[in-house]
Amino acid sequence: MPMSTAQETPSTEEDTEPEELESIDVFWLPGEGCDGCSVATLGATDPGIEDLLRGQVPHLPQVNLHHHELAVESGKAYVDGMRDAMAGERDPYVVVVEGSVPNERLIDGDGYWISMGKDENGEPVKMVDWLDRLAPGAAAVIAIGTCATWGGVPAAQGNLTDAMGTMDYLGRDYRSQLDLPVINVPGCAPVGDNFIETVAHLLLHIGGFGPPLELDELGRPKWLFGETVHRNCNRGAYYEEGSFAEEYGSEKCLVSKGCWGPTVKCNMPSRRNLDGVGGCMNVGGKCIGCTMPGFPDKFTPFFEKAPGAMISTTSSKILGGIMSRLRRNSMKKLDTSTRWDESGGITERLYQWKLKRGANYDPDRGLERRPGAGDD
Repeated sequence: MPMSTAQETPSTEEDTEPEELESIDVFWLPGEGCDGCSVATLGATDPGIEDLLRGQVPHLPQVNLHHHELAVESGKAYVDGMRDAMAGERDPYVVVVEGSVPNERLIDGDGYWISMGKDENGEPVKMVDWLDRLAPGAAAVIAIGTCATWGGVPAAQGNLTDAMGTMDYLGRDYRSQLDLPVINVPGCAPVGDNFIETVAHLLLHIGGFGPPLELDELGRPKWLFGETVHRNCNRGAYYEEGSFAEEYGSEKCLVSKGCWGPTVKCNMPSRRNLDGVGGCMNVGGKCIGCTMPGFPDKFTPFFEKAPGAMISTTSSKILGGIMSRLRRNSMKKLDTSTRWDESGGITERLYQWKLKRGANYDPDRGLERRPGAGDD
C-alpha cells in the first residue's frame, strides 16, 4: 500500500515572511548648522554607522548614504542620486535634515542662503528646493539635532535668515509615504546612538519587520524622550534630600546653579554621550535645555537660576533636611549588627573573653598577655 503524502497547505498572508529590502538610499540635506550632528552620528555604537553602511545588521537593508561631506561622488554624480529619487527610481528612500531651514523667500533676486549642487543650467540649487522635491516621496523625513528639529541656535532671536525647524517648514500636517510626520531627534549635538537607534527602528518598519515608531505629539521617539533629565540623573537623590551644589565641581544637585533638568526631556544622563561615557550632568555640567523647542532663547542666560528654582530648592531643603536626619538615624542603627547591639557591646564581651584566656587588661595599653600565662 503506497504511503499517503500530506497535502500542502496553502500559505496565508500571516505565514508569508516579508521580503527583505536589500538596500535603501538616505539623502542627507545640510541646513544652517555646525556639522556636530554628523560627528555625533559617526560616534554611534549601538549599532555603528559603519554597520548600517555595510548591511551587517540583521533584517536591516544596507544604507546608501548620500552625505555632502562623506560622499565619494561630487558634482553632477552626487546630485544625480537625488534627481533619480525625485523621478521615483530610488523608492523607498529616506531624507535626513541637519541644521535649521532658512527662509529663502526673504531674498530678492538670485541670491540664496544655502545651496547644494547645480541644475541643468548651471545655477545653484537651494537646499530648500531639494527638501521641497524630496519630502513628498520620502518614506520618512528625519530631523537630526535641535537646529533641524526646532530651529536651534541659528533661529535664535535676531537671526537674519528667519531660520526654522524642518517641521515648521514642511508644516505640522506633513506626512511621508509611510504616513509619518517629521521624525525629530533633538540635541545640540544629539546622542549619536539616539539617532542611529531611531533609524534602525524606522528601517525595520520600512522592511516590514517592525511596527511604526512610537512618536509623541512633537514627533520625538517616545522611548528616548519620554522622561526628564532629572528622573534619570545620578544627582537626583541629592535634590530629594535638599543637598545642593554651592560651587561647580560638587557632586551634589545642580538645580541651585541653574540646571533645567527637572523640566527638560532628554536621556543623556542614562544613555550618556558616547558609547556609555560622558553626558552633561555626569561630567559636572548642568542641563541647559538643548533638546527642547524653546532652546536657546527660553533658557538664556544659561548661568542664572531657572524661574522657580528658589522655591523648589528652599522647599526641598526644608523637607529634605528632615528626611536626611531621619535617614542618618536609621543608617546609624543599621550600621551595627544585632550582636553589637546586645548588652555590654562587643568590646566588653571581647574583654571578658580575653581575661578567661589569661590576658591582662590595662586601660591605657589595652589587652596584653600576662607573663607566664599558658596557652589553651
